[in-house]
Amino acid sequence: MDLKGKHIVLGLTGGIACYKSAEFCRGLIKEGATVQVVMTQAAGEFITPVTMQALSGRPVFDSQWDARAPNNMAHIGLSRDADAIVVAPCSADFMAKLAQGRADDLLSLMCLARPAASVPLLLAPAMNREMWIHPATQRNLALLKADGATLFDVGNGEQACGETGDGRMLEPQELLQDLIAFFQPKRMAGHHVLVTAGPTFEAIDPVRGITNRSSGKMGFAIARAAREAGAEVSLIAGPVGLPTPRGVTRIDVTSAQEMFDATLAQADQASVFFATAAVADWRPATAADRKIKKDGSGDIAAMEFVENPDILAAMAQLPRARSGHLFCVGFAAESHDLLAHASAKRLRKGVPVLVGNIGPATFGQDDNALLIIDAQGTQEMPRNNKMALARALIENIAMRLEKS
Repeated sequence: MDLKGKHIVLGLTGGIACYKSAEFCRGLIKEGATVQVVMTQAAGEFITPVTMQALSGRPVFDSQWDARAPNNMAHIGLSRDADAIVVAPCSADFMAKLAQGRADDLLSLMCLARPAASVPLLLAPAMNREMWIHPATQRNLALLKADGATLFDVGNGEQACGETGDGRMLEPQELLQDLIAFFQPKRMAGHHVLVTAGPTFEAIDPVRGITNRSSGKMGFAIARAAREAGAEVSLIAGPVGLPTPRGVTRIDVTSAQEMFDATLAQADQASVFFATAAVADWRPATAADRKIKKDGSGDIAAMEFVENPDILAAMAQLPRARSGHLFCVGFAAESHDLLAHASAKRLRKGVPVLVGNIGPATFGQDDNALLIIDAQGTQEMPRNNKMALARALIENIAMRLEKS
C-alpha cells in the first residue's frame, strides 16, 4: 500500500499503449491510491471509458462540457484534490500541445489549469521510434522539463507498427515503481550508494558448492529504497533470481572473491556502503575439476578450507572510510544471541553502524526484524515487510549523514 492516501488523476491520450493503462490503473488501486480517469477523444478509440470506470471505481470524464462537474468546470474541480496528474500514455501530439500551452480538451485544460506548485504533472511518453527521436519531439520534451513536468523514461523493444526501438511506454509495473519513487523524500540525493546482496557460492566441484539460504531480498530492497531516496545506486548481487530495481546498476557475481573484487572496484565512487550480502566465510582451497563421486564406503575425500577475504572490514579500513567520506553499514545474520554477536562484530569490523537480524527467521521471507547498533546503543525495528524496513533504514542513515 505504498500509495495509500494518494489521489491520482490518470490521463489517457490516443495510442495503443492505452491497454497498459488499464493494468497501471489496477496497480494504483492495489497500492492504495484513489484514481480519477480522464480520457481524450482519441484515447476512446483504443479503450472504452467503461473499462476504465470498472477498474477505477469512478465515473470517467472525457469532455470539457461534462455537466456532471460543478459549474461545468471539470478542468478545475477534478485537479484540485489530486496529489498528481499522470498522463499515461502521453502521445507526441499531446506533448506538443502541453509544450505550447494549448488547451482544447478536458485533459489539456486540466494540465494547464492545475495548481502547479501542489499538483505535479508526470508524463509517460508512448509513440513510434521515429516520432520519439524527431527533433520537434525532443524540443517539446526539453520545454516540458523546463516548465516543471516530470518525464518518465521510454522503453525499447518491438512496437505495434512492427518496428523496433525507443518510444514504447514503460510497462505498468515499471510505471508504478517510478511513481512510488517520485513520492519518496529525496534525502539521499547526491550520494552514491553501494550495496552487496544475496549469498555467495563457493565451488567444491563443477556441480556442488558451499552457500547459504539468503534470498537477497533485503539487500535488493535497500538498493531500491536508496534509489527512491535520490541516490545513484550500484548493486553487487550474488546468485539470486530477483529482478533489478528500477534505476539501479547491477553487477552479478558468484563467489566471495568475485564479490570482494567487484566491491573494492566500486569503492572510490561510493559515499555509503551497505554490506547486506551473506558472504561465505570459507571456501575449498581447491575446487575439483570433475564431480566428486561417492564410492559406497561412507567416507568423503578430505577437503581443506581457506578463509575468504573480509569485504566489510576491507571497506571500513579504506582511507576514504577512515576520513569519513565513505559511511559503512554492516549486516549480521545470527542464529542466536543477536545483540552480543552483532555488537562484537561492529567493533571487530570497525564500522559506525551494524544492522543485525536472526537469519533463520528471515532468509527467503518477505519480512524481517532489524536491530540497529551503534556506539550510543541499539534501536529495534519491529517485524515488517522488507521494503518498509529498507525505507526506514535509509531514512535512519540519511539522518546520520546530515548530522556528520
